[in-house]
Amino acid sequence: MAHDYVSPLADLATDRRVIFYDQLGCGRSDRPDDPALWTLDRSVAEVDAVRDALGLDRFHLFGNSWGGWLALQYTLDRRPPLVSLTISSSPPSVDRAVREMNLLRDRLPAHVRRTLAHHEAGSFFDCPEYTAAIMVFYKRHLCRLDPWPEVVERSMGPSFGSGPYLTMWGPSEFGPVTGNLAGWDVTDRLREIGVPTLLTVGRHDEMWPSNMQDMQAAIEGSELVIFEESSHMAFVEEREAYMTVLRRFLDAAERS
Repeated sequence: MAHDYVSPLADLATDRRVIFYDQLGCGRSDRPDDPALWTLDRSVAEVDAVRDALGLDRFHLFGNSWGGWLALQYTLDRRPPLVSLTISSSPPSVDRAVREMNLLRDRLPAHVRRTLAHHEAGSFFDCPEYTAAIMVFYKRHLCRLDPWPEVVERSMGPSFGSGPYLTMWGPSEFGPVTGNLAGWDVTDRLREIGVPTLLTVGRHDEMWPSNMQDMQAAIEGSELVIFEESSHMAFVEEREAYMTVLRRFLDAAERS
């Protein structure tokens, strides 16, 4: 997804510089047609390239969803000079995340489940009927605001679900994951994280709060905040409350 949906974090720019970037292959960045580019290792290198180009010697790092997985891998592999790390709705295991998303899928209305199953069986992933059925899930577990804000609509535009997504994940939100993120799991490495860490999640999130609670237990000194009225985009759904929490955490990390 393009960065637009996380742009509410610009609210923090009253106190500090806030930097967004579109990853290669989405948003306003170049979109080369080369599946060999869409790997986690190259994405980690891209984060470091952005950091180096902007001269960020000490910085806070935020990642939501896939961005949280990327932030975790980057932190674990590169040991960057972080002031703090914020992981939003990003559990440390792809297999567990998919398993729990499918449990939520099982709670959808029967006709929606039938539509999903029919189209997946025939690989009709581009059919408008399938998209409409997916939206029922998204309205419950991705963003619960109605209507969706413009920043969310822009991020769900043409680049979403395109080459990088297909190569790294696969054609279906619910798996099985057929891309190169299959089996990704850093659960056993969470104890290596030694910087101030904030974990956030929505009560209705497709990434379960219980998963993030287990993550909090594994990262020494980390903090978990559950946003009761939110799903996967708490910084959009409960914007003011989220910014209050995040600003407090960043200030505390800087003082320490």
